Amino acid sequence: VYRTFGTSPLRALKNFLELAEKARGVEFYMPPSIFEELKTFISPGDMPGEFLVVVRRKPPKKHELAVPAFLLYELIEDVRKRVDRGLRVAEGIIKRIQKAPRPEDITTLRRKYREALREGIIDSKEDVELILLARELEGGLVTADRGIITWAEKLGISWTDSRRFKEKLDVLIEKGPAP
Repeated sequence: VYRTFGTSPLRALKNFLELAEKARGVEFYMPPSIFEELKTFISPGDMPGEFLVVVRRKPPKKHELAVPAFLLYELIEDVRKRVDRGLRVAEGIIKRIQKAPRPEDITTLRRKYREALREGIIDSKEDVELILLARELEGGLVTADRGIITWAEKLGISWTDSRRFKEKLDVLIEKGPAP
């Protein structure tokens, strides 16, 4: 995703910061857990000082924020379905291995199992913090993660596909934020 802003994660961050500073009336927030993830791509020593001014690190108020109970029910049901899909994937690979094992079977099992269990679901505390913070601030999300998008839509949180975010920033700079 960073390639829409630059050729490397650091260059992309610097280009984003330049645009973000020009986007008047728009505030940017990031949960600390996402900042920790960012540090796996950009070392803290290389982090531009502007980042600390333009992007505010803020954890969601986890103990004060309420979410509708139906979401918990849906999450449980979704997890149950995914576990069943994961079992079917494993069963299929086992049947395949019994007939004629191949070296790539374990790799295939891992890939398909991961897809069955993790794609399209919030699967980390970082995902949850991002969604909770957007809900708390009544803000929008920038993400390409299908799980985050799915749950943002369930909660009525607006989102922008991160692959189109640069275009949106360009329009905000040109026209200003919508009233």
